[in-house]
Amino acid sequence: MPVNGCDCSIVIKTAYKEMDIPYSSETIREAISIMKEEPSIEGDYVHRGLPHNNGMTGCIVTPLNIETVPFLLYLAMGGTGNPVFITETRNLYRNSLNLLPYEDGPQFDLVQKRGNGKWFYEGCGVTGFELRIMREETIKLKIDICGEKPPVNYSYNETIETESRERFSGNSVVYKINGKEYKNIYGITIAAEKEEGTKTELWIKRCLEDNCDLPHLINDMTITAHLYRDSYEYRSFGMFRLSFTNVVLNTDETVIDAANAVIGPIRYYVAGITQAEVFSVGDGRLE
Repeated sequence: MPVNGCDCSIVIKTAYKEMDIPYSSETIREAISIMKEEPSIEGDYVHRGLPHNNGMTGCIVTPLNIETVPFLLYLAMGGTGNPVFITETRNLYRNSLNLLPYEDGPQFDLVQKRGNGKWFYEGCGVTGFELRIMREETIKLKIDICGEKPPVNYSYNETIETESRERFSGNSVVYKINGKEYKNIYGITIAAEKEEGTKTELWIKRCLEDNCDLPHLINDMTITAHLYRDSYEYRSFGMFRLSFTNVVLNTDETVIDAANAVIGPIRYYVAGITQAEVFSVGDGRLE
């Protein structure tokens, strides 16, 4: 998940919610294309580059926490409805949100603050995303963003509460493949591209163990992330699940010439359905 950029403040605005996004890094910028100025027949044959505004482009990398995960996964994937937050404090995170990676996802606006400057990006959309889950690390989401309009100065002095709630960790994730739980998976990256149709890949790192390697064809796979806190009711708070069907082996890049335990990368292509469930109400789906 390489990203070139510097820390800044990001606020995402939709028709129903505004949220300050906890960041780790970003690289949102104005998109510039180069127009060639062709020399005349009797010219000096020097090609000059003329900058031409082409909207905006870039990405955001942010850790997922109990407050942001339904909002960010909805933006990244898209769904048939918006997440609905129930007003009672105790039920704040009771959401039933089913998501699919649609090519034409929801549009949103973005406010970027870096140093003393603020810029407003209107009509942004998501062209792809990566969800990275690794042991000993916070679960992070990278959202690739584009837009047709260039940024403008943002002069409003509004203040939006910064979210700093519990973050999901790769240590509290359960992997099930064809109904069997695999404990030798060290980490996984879900990568989706949403241009000219959606394409999803799984990049899995697993420890090589006898009789516990991953199958070449996976009929169904589920990844369930938990937050273990006494203040959350079981099966109601602090969970999200990703489901995949018809997952086919693409390449195995494992190098086994090593004296110690081997953590081998393997890549799959999702030929079936990708789906997300976020903070499902206690109906047994997230057991």
